[in-house]
Amino acid sequence: MSKNTNILRYLDWPMVLMYLMLVLFGWLNVYGASHDIDQTSIFDFAYFSGKQLLWIATAVGLAGIVLLIDARAFQSFSMLLYAGMLLLLLITMVVAPDVHGSRSWLKMGPISIQPAEFSKFITALAVANVMGQYGFKLNSPTNYFKVCLLLLLPMLIIILQKETGSALVYVSFMLMLFREGLPGLIPFAALCCVVLFVVVIRFGASPFAGVASASMGLVIAFVLILLVAFALFLKYRSPKVPVKWLIYGVLSVIAGAVGLHLTGWVPVNFVYVLLGVLAAMVVYTIVFGVRMRCPKLWLVVAFVVLGVAYCYSADYLFAHVLQPHQQARIEILLGMKDDPGGAGYNVQQAKIAIGSGGLFGKGFLNGTQTTLKFVPEQHTDFIFCTVGEEYGFVGALLVLVLYTLFLFRLITLAERQREAFARIYGYCVVGIFLFHVMVNVGMVIGLMPVIGIPLPFFSYGGSSLWSFTILLFIFLRLDIAQKQRAH
Repeated sequence: MSKNTNILRYLDWPMVLMYLMLVLFGWLNVYGASHDIDQTSIFDFAYFSGKQLLWIATAVGLAGIVLLIDARAFQSFSMLLYAGMLLLLLITMVVAPDVHGSRSWLKMGPISIQPAEFSKFITALAVANVMGQYGFKLNSPTNYFKVCLLLLLPMLIIILQKETGSALVYVSFMLMLFREGLPGLIPFAALCCVVLFVVVIRFGASPFAGVASASMGLVIAFVLILLVAFALFLKYRSPKVPVKWLIYGVLSVIAGAVGLHLTGWVPVNFVYVLLGVLAAMVVYTIVFGVRMRCPKLWLVVAFVVLGVAYCYSADYLFAHVLQPHQQARIEILLGMKDDPGGAGYNVQQAKIAIGSGGLFGKGFLNGTQTTLKFVPEQHTDFIFCTVGEEYGFVGALLVLVLYTLFLFRLITLAERQREAFARIYGYCVVGIFLFHVMVNVGMVIGLMPVIGIPLPFFSYGGSSLWSFTILLFIFLRLDIAQKQRAH
C-alpha cells in the first residue's frame, strides 16, 4: 500500500468534512455580503466571491501539501521556522505600508499577505517543540520563562505593528498551558484582571456625590479584591486557622460594603479607609503566615498588593496605552458612550442586521442591511451578521453548532495523541479556533469589543484562510502519523 493511500486511509474524514462545510458556507456568505447589483456570477474573479474561490482552491492545495510532508519535519524545523517568522514580522513592521494605522500587510503585486496570521501556527509548533521535550515539566521558573518568551516575542512585535487584535490571539495559548499543568490560580488571576479592568474603567470616572476623589469603580474594585483574597484564604486554609482570622476577613468585607454605602452621604474618602483596612489585613496575614508556617498565605498577600496596584494602573493603561479608537470601542461596549454614527456604527448595524433576520432569515441575497451595504467590511470581520440576516436565528445556531462540533472533534483528536508534541500542538489549535470564534461572534453581537479578528473559514481573505488551513492540517498530519505508527 502506497504512502499516499495510507495518508488517505488514516485521515480524519469527519474533521475534513466539517472543514469543507465551513469553507463552502463561508464562501456563500462572502458572496452574500459583498455581491453587487452588477455582479452576475458568484464565480466572477473581479469580485470578492471569485477571489475567495481562488483562495479556497489554493488553501485546499496547501492542505494537500501539508499532508504529504513527513510529520517529523514539523517538530524538527519548528525553531527554524519560528526564527524566520520573527525576522519576517520585524521586516514587515519596517517595510509594510500604513493600512488604517497598521503596518502588518506585505504587498506583493496584486496580493497582500499578513504574516501575523501565519505566526500563530508557527508559534504553536515552537511551543509544542519546547514543551514536548523529554522530561519537560511546567513547574519550574526556567521552563515558565522559556514558554512565556516564545509567546511574548511575536505578540510584542505584532502590537508594535498596531495589530492589537492579532496579538490578543496569543492569550488563547493559556488553554493549552492549563491542560499541560498550569496552576488554575494563574487563569483565575487573569480573569480577575479582566474583571477589575472593566470595573475600574466603567465606574472609575463616575465619582460619588460629595467626594472629591473617591470613585465607585475603585471602591468596588477594592471590595472585590477583599472578597477574592478571602476566597483564596479559604481555599488554602489550614486546620490551625483561628476563628478570629475568619472574623477579621468578614469584618473587612463588611467595612468595604459600609464604606461603599456611606460614600454618597458622608464627606469622607473611603478609598483611604479601604486601603487602611487592606494594609492591616496584609500585615496580619504576613504575621499569621510566618507564625503558622503557612507559605500559601503569601498568595493572598501578593494578590491583594498586586490587585491594588493594578486598579490604579488600569486607568493609565486605558488612557495612555490603548489607541483612541480602541478606547472608544471599549467605552461603547461598557455603555459609557453612545456613538451609533461613529465608533459604534458597525456593531449597531450588525445587530440590526441579525435582529432583522428573525427566526428563519430573509433568504439568500435578500438581506436589506446586507444588500444596501449598511455594515462596513461585512465580508471580513462582520461576516456573521450576514448569516443572521439571511438565515435567521436557526441558521446562526446551526453555524455555531457546527463550530462546536468542530472544536469538540479537535479536543478528541488532541486527547488521543500519545506524543506530547502532537497533543500540545493540538490544544494550541483548539485554543486558537475557540478564541477566534468566541471573540468574532461576540463582537458582532455586541458582547465584546471590536478588535478586528476573522471568523475561521468564513471571513474573506487569503492570509486567514491559508493560516487556518495550515494550522488545522498540520494537526491532522500529526494524527495520521500516530495512527500509522500504531498499525
